[in-house]
Amino acid sequence: SFLVNPAAELKKKGATLFINLAAFPFYRGAEETIYRLFSEQARQYRIPLVYANQVGVNDELVFAGRSFCLDGQGQPLAVLEPFQEQVMTINTEAQGIAASYALQEEVESVYEALVLGIKDYFKKTGFQKALLGLSGGIDSALVCALAVAALGKSNVMGISLPSPFSSHGSVEDSRKLAENLGIEFKVIPISGIYQAYLESLQESFADRPTDITEENIQARIRGNILMAFANKFGYLVLTTGNKSELSVGYCTLYGDMSGGLSVISDVPKTMVYQLSHYLNREKEIIPEATLEKAPSAELRPEQKDEDTLPPYEILDGLLSLYLDENYSSQELVQEGFAAETVNWVVGAVERNEYKRRQAVLGLKVNTKPWTMDRRMPIAAKKVLDLKNEVEKDG
Repeated sequence: SFLVNPAAELKKKGATLFINLAAFPFYRGAEETIYRLFSEQARQYRIPLVYANQVGVNDELVFAGRSFCLDGQGQPLAVLEPFQEQVMTINTEAQGIAASYALQEEVESVYEALVLGIKDYFKKTGFQKALLGLSGGIDSALVCALAVAALGKSNVMGISLPSPFSSHGSVEDSRKLAENLGIEFKVIPISGIYQAYLESLQESFADRPTDITEENIQARIRGNILMAFANKFGYLVLTTGNKSELSVGYCTLYGDMSGGLSVISDVPKTMVYQLSHYLNREKEIIPEATLEKAPSAELRPEQKDEDTLPPYEILDGLLSLYLDENYSSQELVQEGFAAETVNWVVGAVERNEYKRRQAVLGLKVNTKPWTMDRRMPIAAKKVLDLKNEVEKDG
């Protein structure tokens, strides 16, 4: 029954020690909640408590460990390190504070969760080597650095796949990243393949203007080449799209979404920058030019992400409220977001469920990632006209 309190019942039956054998998945901010909950429980019933949590990854779920033992006052007797297996013998009858508990910084915990996620996923699926496309942008640079931290530099390859619209910096910044990390690096231009596509389609597309179709062709050429390397040499391809992009569909099916593991699909773009700066805290790993350049898919001349998307600070703030806090469109407008921006973002999230349904498995590090726990119907007529709803009530 939901009315039964297990801790209270165990105390009535004479329990002298609580043991929680847990498989509690990591998510950003969970550590403080878990520790506070068990500390209050131990103190309330005046019974020592052991929290033993799983370490490793099961598909998209990352388990952080961070086990601990508390005395009957809710004070720590022992605290194990996060994201690593440890064995410790503890005297549960010890008096006084025998250990200290300090929460990890959020950016550090997400970094370690992603590194453990990659490492354990490869171990459990039998892969040894990772491959990814390097665009010169911050997303692929971060994923590459995480892969090296997880697998070692000898087990990671980066490939630059410049098109006619790629900047000089896209290749050179990728090369510099590869040098900083010490990984194998290749450059395979796709301009010739792209031109062959255009020539093959020229007659059929003759009466149509150039549009997103030609942009997506480039992304799909790159996906095909990466998968060819994966097939030939036994690599697992890592995709590099972030949560902000996946939420609104700023990604290409069978293109940059092709691969075997999506490392940062649950990491908003603003946190991508935080993690990248964390990586560079002691020395330059991700080139400064990569950190400073305006994000761009480089699929058409002078393209910038903000030509299509709201600024990432606005987009991520809006998505956090909409996805994690279940704010309605009207509530988002009341929070100060422009009605036009709310209309576009909410509509884009709903329209692109079909892409997320086909997305590669991605590591969870937030409370509401794009996985089985939040789905919307694809082939369904919308009951509400979002634009009219916001304009009427906002």
